[in-house]
Amino acid sequence: MTGAAGYDATHAAWRRDPEAWWAAAARGITWDTLPTRSFDAGMGVYGRWFPDGRLNTCFNAVDRHVAAGRGAQAAIIWDSPMTGRIETITYADLLDRVGRLAGALAARGVGQGDRVIVYMPMVPEAAIAMLACARLGAVHSVVFGGFAAAELATRIADAKPKAIVTASCGLEPGRIVKYKPLIDAAIGLSPHKPGAVLILQRPECPCDLTPGRDADLLAAMADATPHPCVSVAATDPLYILYTSGTTGAPKGILRDNGGHAVALHQSMSMVYGVGPGDVYWAASDVGWVVGHSYIVYAPLLAGCTTVLFEGKPVGTPDAGTFWRVCEQHGVKVLFTAPTAIRAIKKEDPEGVLLKRHDLSKLEALYLAGERCDPDTVTWSERLLGKPVVDHWWQTETGWTITGNFRGLGLFPTRPGSGGKPAPGYDVVVLDEANRDVPAGQIGSLAVRLPLPPSALPTLFNADDRFREAYLTAFPGYYSTADAGMIDEDGYVWVMSRTDDIINVAGHRLSTGAMEEVLASHPDVAECAVVGVRDTLKGQVPLGLVVLKHGVAKAEADIARDLVAMVRDRIGPVAAFKEARVVARLPKTRSGKILRATLRKIADGDDFVVPPTIDDPAIIEEVGAVLKGAMR
Repeated sequence: MTGAAGYDATHAAWRRDPEAWWAAAARGITWDTLPTRSFDAGMGVYGRWFPDGRLNTCFNAVDRHVAAGRGAQAAIIWDSPMTGRIETITYADLLDRVGRLAGALAARGVGQGDRVIVYMPMVPEAAIAMLACARLGAVHSVVFGGFAAAELATRIADAKPKAIVTASCGLEPGRIVKYKPLIDAAIGLSPHKPGAVLILQRPECPCDLTPGRDADLLAAMADATPHPCVSVAATDPLYILYTSGTTGAPKGILRDNGGHAVALHQSMSMVYGVGPGDVYWAASDVGWVVGHSYIVYAPLLAGCTTVLFEGKPVGTPDAGTFWRVCEQHGVKVLFTAPTAIRAIKKEDPEGVLLKRHDLSKLEALYLAGERCDPDTVTWSERLLGKPVVDHWWQTETGWTITGNFRGLGLFPTRPGSGGKPAPGYDVVVLDEANRDVPAGQIGSLAVRLPLPPSALPTLFNADDRFREAYLTAFPGYYSTADAGMIDEDGYVWVMSRTDDIINVAGHRLSTGAMEEVLASHPDVAECAVVGVRDTLKGQVPLGLVVLKHGVAKAEADIARDLVAMVRDRIGPVAAFKEARVVARLPKTRSGKILRATLRKIADGDDFVVPPTIDDPAIIEEVGAVLKGAMR
C-alpha cells in the first residue's frame, strides 16, 4: 500500500493496539535485555516505555554497524565552509574515537548517571562527545554555542555536570567566537564547579588551559583506553536539553534511552524513507533538538551517513551552498528550517545557483522548526521538482508529531499544513473547557496521553513543573502550547504559539527571559517583549519599555543599551535588535500585560480590544509607536 492507503493502514494498526505496534518497532534495535512489555502506565508521571528493557544507545548507533561488517561505511561527513575542510569518518573510526573519549571522561570520574555539559561548535567532536556520554550511561546536556555566559551558567547550575566538553572557539562568517572566556565566566557565575574541562584546540584560535581543571581534548583521547558500552535501563536518562521556560528559568527536557532509540530508529524509515547507507542531512545545530535527533542519533541508529555542516545557508560563500553539499555528498533527504529556505530564496529567487548543481540524488526536502508559509513550500517544489514536506514537532517530543511519511508512500501535501499525525500521536483540538473543537475551527492543539516513545517522560528533577507546564491545562492530555485546527480530512494546521515562547529562525526563545534583562536596566520601570512577524526569521523580538519618571538619558541611548544587554546575557541567537519607549503598556484590570494584543498590533493583524483592558485609549497610543515595527 502506498500514499493515503499506506498511512491510513499503519495509523489504524497503531490505534488498534499501540503496545503491540511499538513492540514490533522495538525489534529494530539491539537490546541487552529485551523488554517483555511496551508500556507501564503506573511508572513515572504518565507512564514509561519499555520499563524492563536494557540497552546502550551508543552500541545501537555505532558498534552494531561495525559488528555487522559495515565499519568502512561513512558514518559522518563533516563539511565546513568555515574552515574549507571536509572530513569523512567511517563507522570503524567513529567507534574508536567515541570509545577513547568515553575512556577520557571515565578517567576523570564520569560514570553512569553523571551529567556532562557539551558546549561545542559544529565539529565532529560534538557528536563524538554525545555518543561517548551515551556509551558510559552518562547524561549529556548540549548547550548551543551561541548562548552567552549567563545562560550557560544557569544550565551548569541546574545540571551540576562533572565535566564540560568544549572547544577553544566557534566560527561565524567574518568573526571568531572565543569560547574559553565564556566557559570561564559561566563557571565563575555558577555555584556548581565541574571538576574537568576538555577543550578541543581549534587552529583558528587556540586558548590557554587552566591548570588542574582543563585538558586538551585530542591529547586526552590519544592517551585514553577505549571504554566499553555500559548497559542501562530503557528508562534511564540519555540527555537533558534545556529549553526556554515561560518564567525565564530554563526547563531541562529529559530524554530516556529505550523509547528514544526505538522511536528515532523507526522514524528514519517511516517518516523520511531512508535506511542503511543512505546519506541524510539535517541542516541544523547540535545545540537544538533537531541536531540531537537528526544529525546525531536517528541517522546513526538507522545506519545512514549523516552530514554535519559548519556553515550558513547564505554567505558561506553564497546561496548555493546547500545545493553544493547535496550534490557533492549525494544527499537523499535534506531536512532544514523554513528560515534557511527563505534566506536562500531571498538571495537567489529564480534558483540560478540551484540550477548549477546536479540534485538527481536528492529525493525530498523536509521542513520543520517553525510554521512554514505556503509560499516557501511552493517555491521549493517548483525549483526542486521534489516533494517538500512541512512537518511539526517540538523539543519536548523529539520527533515528528505530524507530517508526511515517505516510508508509507506520500499522500498529497497541503501547503500551510503540517500534515497528519504520526502513529503514536492522538492529536486533538480543544477549547478552554477541555471540549473537542469542530473540524476547521481553531483551538489549542493537544495530544491524548500517553505520549509515544521518545517524548519527554518529565523535566529534569522537576516532576511538578512538568505537570504544571504540560498536563494541567487539559487533564488527560499533553498541551503543546500551539494553537491550530484539524480540517475535515485530518490535516493538522499549526497557527501560532499560545504562550510567550517565540520562534526566531527555528530557535524557541523565551520573551520572559528577555524581559528580565530589560527590566534590569536602571532606567526601565516595566517592559514587555513580543514576537513580531518577520519574513526571514519567522519572528523577531521587539521590546517595549516604560521608563522611570525623570530619566534624563536619551531614549535612543537607552534602546542601544537594551539591545547590547540582551546580546550579552542571552546571546546573538535572540536576534534582539529593537527596543521602543512607550508611555504605558496595555494591561488588564488585574495588571496582566496584553501581550497577544500587542503582537497583533505590531503584525498589523485584526484584533478585538479585550473587555478586561484597564484603559482602551492606550491601544491607540501604543499602536502609533508600533506602526514602524510592522514587518
